[in-house]
Amino acid sequence: MKAAAKELERSPVTLWRVEQGKVASRMVEVKAMCECYGASKDLTKALVGLAQETKAKGWWHAYGDVIPAGFDLYIGLEEAASRIDWYEPELVPGLLQTEDYARTIMREGQGSPIETPEEIERRVQVRLKRRALLTRITTPPTLNVLVNEAVVRRPIGGHSIMAGQLTHLAEVSRMPNITIRVVPFSSGLHQGVMTGQFQILRFPLAGNGKETEPPTVYSDGYTGDLYLDRPSEVDRYDKAFQDIASKSLTAEASRHLILEMAEHHEQT
Repeated sequence: MKAAAKELERSPVTLWRVEQGKVASRMVEVKAMCECYGASKDLTKALVGLAQETKAKGWWHAYGDVIPAGFDLYIGLEEAASRIDWYEPELVPGLLQTEDYARTIMREGQGSPIETPEEIERRVQVRLKRRALLTRITTPPTLNVLVNEAVVRRPIGGHSIMAGQLTHLAEVSRMPNITIRVVPFSSGLHQGVMTGQFQILRFPLAGNGKETEPPTVYSDGYTGDLYLDRPSEVDRYDKAFQDIASKSLTAEASRHLILEMAEHHEQT
């Protein structure tokens, strides 16, 4: 799998999902895989034909023109996850951002100078649509969030926008499937200082008790994304998340701090 992924210039996680039938496959990808694996011409033709016929796509494919390359894989994993452990040192996690906060990020932080206002708005809509999985009727995922204290103190977009964002954070933190905890500056050095931002995604168990997909660590880099699914790699990030959590405020104390900062931004 590792050698094939390298040859096809795809991550092992992406290739695993394609081979397991977890995602729709493009004809060009199927053809490349057949060539890599030495499939016969007849088999290649048949599989490419199947790929053409089976184009079940998630809602996000309608925004393919504004979704960064490769990020559609992450959205698919996010939709399928039953639990997400998320550490953010600088920004409110995307799933918990308000529209104004997200728009500020798109315009000033991640947006390319060549993006039009219309493209930025479509990217904002993608981020907002992702939030629906937290309130879906059928098995919404458990979301455990740890954020650095800087996240609640830095006025992204100005004090008004930040006040609205923090009020939203406090509200969603009361949802039964969401926990938000703040890592205070006073905690000093912790593993998150070394790891940077990351998510650990876990997936539902099948009827036989086995994992439907391997736990996956995702990190959103400035110039590219990182996916890790080796047990040893996931275990290291698990331990890092536990270390960060051990130095975080309780959920109740975190909510109190978030509301306190929301009031501060409202009055500033």
